[in-house]
Amino acid sequence: MSLVGQNKTVWRVVFLNDAVTRMSYAVMVLRKVFGFDEPKATQHMMEAHEQGRTVVWTGERESAEAYVFSMQQWHLSATLEADEKG
Repeated sequence: MSLVGQNKTVWRVVFLNDAVTRMSYAVMVLRKVFGFDEPKATQHMMEAHEQGRTVVWTGERESAEAYVFSMQQWHLSATLEADEKG
């Protein structure tokens, strides 16, 4: 059975702001977990800080779950949500 042309749900990894994590720590974790360069990690950190959340990755559920787990292992708040527009 071919998956070509089938609608597959796309999942988002959402990094959530919290009141205790240092900004520099969040940037370091985003760089390590997602391989972002410093400007991109800083942009995501600032978006989370100012808007409460930022989407840091989209893709298949299994990978998204692994990213959320990794973020949580670093004691950062992250969640997984379906992108209905996928």
